[in-house]
Amino acid sequence: MPALGSTVLYTLSETDAATINQRRDDLRIVGLRVFAGLEAEPGQTFPATVTRVDGDAANVQVALDGTDVYWAPARTEGDPGEQGTWVQLASS
Repeated sequence: MPALGSTVLYTLSETDAATINQRRDDLRIVGLRVFAGLEAEPGQTFPATVTRVDGDAANVQVALDGTDVYWAPARTEGDPGEQGTWVQLASS
């Protein structure tokens, strides 16, 4: 398991992308342009910071391509590109 504060790569699921885009749209409807960025799509991979480790799952804050972040709780490690999972960065 990654340590708290470490960076992993997280791949968005269909639900993640829909949640992100809906949140951005909801704020635009009320006239707030709080978040700016490209539309989130399933399968996109972004860096994420581990905020909690619980057994074989981790909560991560995903740094999106824009001005906002996405909290993805209780996500497990997966294979690179597997939607809704994170992978540890290779050691250099």
